[in-house]
Amino acid sequence: MLKGKNKRVAIHTLGCKLNFSESSEIGRQLEDEGYIRIPFGEEADISVIHTCSVTGSADRKTRQAIRKAKKISPKGITVAMGCYAQLKSGDNKAFDDVDLVLGTNEKFNLSQYLDEFENNELPIIQACNIDQLDQFHSARSIGERTRTFLKVQDGCDYSCSYCTIPKARGKSRNPAIKILVEQVKDLVSQGIPEIVLTGVNTGDFGRSTDESFIDLLKAIDLIPGSHRFRVSSIEPNLLTEDIILFIKTSLHFTPHFHIPLQSGSDEILQKMSRRYLRETFEKKVTFIHKELPDASIGVDVIVGFPGESNENFEDAVQFLNSLPISYLHVFTYSERPGTPAADFPKPVQNKIRDDRSVRLHQLSDEKKHKFYSSQIGSIRWLVPEGKTPGIIKGFTENYIDTYIEDVLKTVKTPIQVRLSGLNKRGQMTAKII
Repeated sequence: MLKGKNKRVAIHTLGCKLNFSESSEIGRQLEDEGYIRIPFGEEADISVIHTCSVTGSADRKTRQAIRKAKKISPKGITVAMGCYAQLKSGDNKAFDDVDLVLGTNEKFNLSQYLDEFENNELPIIQACNIDQLDQFHSARSIGERTRTFLKVQDGCDYSCSYCTIPKARGKSRNPAIKILVEQVKDLVSQGIPEIVLTGVNTGDFGRSTDESFIDLLKAIDLIPGSHRFRVSSIEPNLLTEDIILFIKTSLHFTPHFHIPLQSGSDEILQKMSRRYLRETFEKKVTFIHKELPDASIGVDVIVGFPGESNENFEDAVQFLNSLPISYLHVFTYSERPGTPAADFPKPVQNKIRDDRSVRLHQLSDEKKHKFYSSQIGSIRWLVPEGKTPGIIKGFTENYIDTYIEDVLKTVKTPIQVRLSGLNKRGQMTAKII
């Protein structure tokens, strides 16, 4: 093991955009102290797994990543941090061969824990009392992609019957708007073309500062520049008509809304302890489509929740099919230990869960094809993200995944394009104007 701070560190991130922004922030802290960032998969002195535990699949990927890190770097330090580490901190069997286990708050002091471990060479497991966590750690992803994810909120005060996130992330909290305004100004000064506002329950912003989400949107929209903003996700009960109308007329916000529904059945929504019924969701989607007909509307849906009958599922499919939405993010329900839903009666067979997932993925493809087709011929601004030679790829302001082939040079700044058609893979193609 090398002495001092001149060590190679690889960070592997699982899960949400919030995790990616935090990994980027923690990585920069380590680099400032002399650590050398290398890609995950190369032999490292320190391998960091930023864990997720939102589903059973996320748990498995976390364990697989830990095993991979140990196999590639058997003599290195292995770190597991984040949600899975917080939730499983009392389970020693979950962290065989892991040297540092750091929970939701402790991960931001990774460097100090590395020093402590190297001095004593004894495994460290540290996780806070999540009920007492009220500290907000700022984070933003810079350098990994053209777009930047800016953390504006953390934690959740909701009690959805299937979800472990409040136990992993703590209560809802956020920084003051004036702090985020300064962070956005800094990002804009660096030429960042798109800033994505992210959090656990983003629309709940203001809970700890007596402010509101729309106050934040209005404040940062006044910052001059050619950048654009995107809201990563917002709950339907928190997405107000005022927010929709503001985005319609704003200088920088994109016409893209990602709204968790979770079920198209009122009966299942009630069992999930969601804070709305589908009528609320329908009204919000209909209002968006009326005011911003070219807006992209994405929807999160869970299939196979306990007690979800064939009638519930078919009702949900018909409901989703009737809405002017653009795509679905489909999640297959998995039991989360410690949640009320894990003990609910009438669990759905895994085969049925998988079949329902396939149905909704097919519906998503149909919705996306219809939305993309409606946009052919329109002129859009594309923020490039791809690094493939001869191809420019990226997202338009209304979140159309777009490809431009046979280009002679790589473009990193936003470009104006005309959407020209769909390729064989169902992806949008475009020509530079």
